[in-house]
Amino acid sequence: MPTTSTRKARRHRERAEAPLRAVVQWACRARGAPSAARLRAFARAAARGATEVTLRIVGAAAGRRLNRDYRGRDYATNVLAFGYGRRVRRVAAPLRGDVVICHPVVTHEAHAQRKSIEAHYAHLVVHAMLHLRGYDHQGAREAQRMERAE
Repeated sequence: MPTTSTRKARRHRERAEAPLRAVVQWACRARGAPSAARLRAFARAAARGATEVTLRIVGAAAGRRLNRDYRGRDYATNVLAFGYGRRVRRVAAPLRGDVVICHPVVTHEAHAQRKSIEAHYAHLVVHAMLHLRGYDHQGAREAQRMERAE
């Protein structure tokens, strides 16, 4: 039976070997946001296997429009994840998707939660990547599973 350190080493090796193609797009002035390299590192931390993702940083108007158009909710939200193709856990197909992060909402939430903007970005990028991998938090059991993965 593998030990905890063996499992951790295997996960680390899988992450290091798996190609990540992450494009970062800046659609607004995002003062205080982590660098593109840091955002890619956050995505890499949650990626499993081959991954192609676009991380797009937007302002409040774009965040609100996307949330309204795709989720039917007329307010800017912190992060949205759009997966492409059918993704089934434990299948070797590349993970593809877009992650949209609303910078004004993230900065407001970070200040309200008394944590750094970078720490909040890290959490939201990982959260969105987990959604792309098929995780959800609609039910209590799913939410617990997703929180453990985060």
